[in-house]
Amino acid sequence: MLSTGALRAHLLAARLAGPVATSREKSLRSYRLFAARDPRVTLGLHPRRGWEEHELLRLMADRCGVSSDPGHVSGPDVIDPERTLAGLDAFAERLAHAAVRQAPVLFGTGHPHRLLGFYAALADAMSAAGCSVLTPAQGRCIDITTRFGVRTFSLDYVRGVAMVREPGVRLPGGDTGAHTHSPLPVRVVLDAAAEGRGPLPELVVGDHGWVCGAGQLGIEAIGLADTDDPALFVGEAEGRVAVAVPLDDAVRSAYYRPLTRYVLNRACLSQ
Repeated sequence: MLSTGALRAHLLAARLAGPVATSREKSLRSYRLFAARDPRVTLGLHPRRGWEEHELLRLMADRCGVSSDPGHVSGPDVIDPERTLAGLDAFAERLAHAAVRQAPVLFGTGHPHRLLGFYAALADAMSAAGCSVLTPAQGRCIDITTRFGVRTFSLDYVRGVAMVREPGVRLPGGDTGAHTHSPLPVRVVLDAAAEGRGPLPELVVGDHGWVCGAGQLGIEAIGLADTDDPALFVGEAEGRVAVAVPLDDAVRSAYYRPLTRYVLNRACLSQ
């Protein structure tokens, strides 16, 4: 069993919390764009009210532990490890509740190179607990706007976790998925599930647009979010996202393994 103290030490050593690689400049830019309702950072969430930059800064200070000082404009951003631990506990509790009722679950990530292993282990555990891990719309093409213009991606699943692949990249079972913030993949998946008259997910687990897109549609959604992802924390504050766990979402994939063990233990899903 991984103790809370050991995990806290790991969070700081791996820079999942504490001073993180995400820069203060990048975070503040995201808050400005979110206040302007830029879809690149709203991630499919339609806020119920206007959020000004100073309000977002206060929210992120409260939810993540970043500095609330608007005069602090450079250097690494900071995540409070205690807030990360509290978020992981709440995250595990939601998984446990879904496992008890054997709810259908959808996993999806916009960070497949980093987070696939974390979500895949959770998907395996939920399946072993009797939950249906849903995989609708396998192979479906999705047009997503990128900084290079509109590009067509394909939807794929690896160990029960949805991701999109870049044009021309097709390595089934591999983790060569594309990084994306778009909510379009989760919308396509949910549409396909409804069209196929199969079960709809009662819980969506992931990041970026997977969480915000599902939460916007009224589906329970939990996920991980960095300091430059204000949408998940706004969604949590407004009641559309059930849990947003603050941590650096782009460190080496191996650094998330202790988090996997901790969450599975807390959720009573350890094999």
